[in-house]
Amino acid sequence: MTLSEKSAYLKGLMEGLKIDTEKGEGKMIAAIVDMLEDVSYAISDIEENARAVSDELDLIEEEMDAMEDYLSDESEDEDFEDEDEAEDYDFDEEDLYEVKCPACGEVLTVDEGTIEEGSTVCPKCGEKLEFDMDDDDSDELSF
Repeated sequence: MTLSEKSAYLKGLMEGLKIDTEKGEGKMIAAIVDMLEDVSYAISDIEENARAVSDELDLIEEEMDAMEDYLSDESEDEDFEDEDEAEDYDFDEEDLYEVKCPACGEVLTVDEGTIEEGSTVCPKCGEKLEFDMDDDDSDELSF
């Protein structure tokens, strides 16, 4: 039995008992039954709204999952023109180095391949930067 059904049942009992709603006790019982009816309608509305919100949240969650799948699929291949190129690329993390250009002070991030090539050009000032890995400490670069 729902709350609104129980409320209707109480109202029917009150009418069946022929309670005089003009006298003190009858007025109070009638007011309580009316209030219970109002409360049952309010709770019913709240339950309906909660179901609607829950359904909307489920839809939003499904859409977000779809977007996450789409974005993760796109980010894996975004730098490659075709599948063969993507398969040839090594996705393992590379060692990166920060190098400060002595001419302009620009900080560049270079990978190990650039270091092995021995030089690069500063994109800000065009200065050619040459690299030499010290044998004593492989983490330090010198120019």
